[in-house]
Amino acid sequence: MKFVDEAYIDVIAGNGGNGCASFRREKFIPFGGPNGGNGGRGGNVYAQADRNLNTLVDFRFSRRHEARVGEHGRGSDQFGAAADDIVLRMPVGTIIADAETGAPIAELLEPDERILIAKGGDGGFGNLHYKTSTNRAPRQKTPGWPGEQKKLKLELRVLADVGLLGMPNAGKSTLIAAISNARPKIADYPFTTLHPNLGVVRVGPEQSFVVADVPGLIEGAAEGAGLGHRFLRHLQRTRLLLHMVDLAPFDDADPVQQAKAIAAELKKYDPALFDKPRWLVLNKLDMVPADERAARVKDFVKRFKWKGPVFEISALTREGCEHLVQAIYRHVATYQTHHVDPDVRFAELDADDVSVKDAAFVPQVDDPRFR
Repeated sequence: MKFVDEAYIDVIAGNGGNGCASFRREKFIPFGGPNGGNGGRGGNVYAQADRNLNTLVDFRFSRRHEARVGEHGRGSDQFGAAADDIVLRMPVGTIIADAETGAPIAELLEPDERILIAKGGDGGFGNLHYKTSTNRAPRQKTPGWPGEQKKLKLELRVLADVGLLGMPNAGKSTLIAAISNARPKIADYPFTTLHPNLGVVRVGPEQSFVVADVPGLIEGAAEGAGLGHRFLRHLQRTRLLLHMVDLAPFDDADPVQQAKAIAAELKKYDPALFDKPRWLVLNKLDMVPADERAARVKDFVKRFKWKGPVFEISALTREGCEHLVQAIYRHVATYQTHHVDPDVRFAELDADDVSVKDAAFVPQVDDPRFR
């Protein structure tokens, strides 16, 4: 199925039914009085989160969603029936905003959460409604009220605990395939990932977290180069970012310069995203001779001036992956236990909470984030 994370739709709630002006006319019953009923309510339009959906592709091809009109009132004291509501099923994590002003209307964050996005019009009054002790034969009636009409923008931001970011061919897809049941496309050339992939990592019974893999970033992504800038929004709800670096790039590029370019693009796109907790994951250890690994890692950290947790792994051989998974789960569980906001800064957590002591290599420096 094609991955679509943006769509524009028109929603039109149903108009209310008209009221009826009618009088009872039966033989031998003079002055029967008014018996015109009210109109029925127009149909509402609801948005409901569906855990089985992961794309907005249905709304790319079906843009107009219109509820039915309420039934008109009739004589003989018959009120019109209310129209059926329509429910638009959307993926969990969808943001609904006004297409013209950009103002957010609602967010679907929980499975089966239902939100009213367009209210149907109320039915009009029949002349029975206006009957009083002094007004015995009213002839007034009112038309139904119009339903709401809105032009909406739908934007999907996947819900994940951990986000992977890095240059193309850094091994993000290989890692998510190694630690979860996700099976993204993997090849020995860059830009194999064209849309976000989600994987559920099982740590133990009732212990798991969700990882999101987005297309790789390149220099200039914040200005629109490449594909990664289109999907960075999917990392904004994560609790932790894993910055993956290829220690043995096939084109002999400098990994330090690549890592700095990713950090710069992240900061240009969204400073709040740049300030999220971020761990450095040095991948493809299997491509580095065993006697050179420690020196290469130490040289990378020194030149990159990195002061946070560092993990050394090989996603292909799964070396170091279990250690990384356990540290991630402890970090995610810390957020859930202490009810920390996902956008909290790294500085607000204690070093023990993020399992810094479990990292494969941690520089002994005076890090202001751990003060």
